[in-house]
Amino acid sequence: MSEHHPAPASGRGDPHRRPRRETVTHASAVGGAALPRPRPHHAPARSEISEQTTLGHTYVRSLMRSQLRAALTGLGALVLLVGSLPLLLALPAPEAVVWAVLGVGVHPVVWAVAHWYVRRAERNERDFTGLVER
Repeated sequence: MSEHHPAPASGRGDPHRRPRRETVTHASAVGGAALPRPRPHHAPARSEISEQTTLGHTYVRSLMRSQLRAALTGLGALVLLVGSLPLLLALPAPEAVVWAVLGVGVHPVVWAVAHWYVRRAERNERDFTGLVER
């Protein structure tokens, strides 16, 4: 940084020296305490996505990964719960029990997994929209 030399008492400064710089804020002008500086404005994520920048691409990939994770979790639950039915039905049981399990027992399981997946996908989209709208 450059050195600071006070101006001579005569009021005439050396023509080769720069004048002293002074930062003036509203608070210092009225004699109050210093006010906090405003944060720098960053471009919203929506513009990053629409302009197809690297950051926008990262946002979209993040949403896609979270949706894929939810879909694979739901598929895994269905494979474990419904896929294990042949093993369960291989046990000796009356025919009425087999039909009851297939006709009544499977549908609530499929509905519960589908309901969970839809709620999870909507939450992922809501979180993404909240991130983009900030």
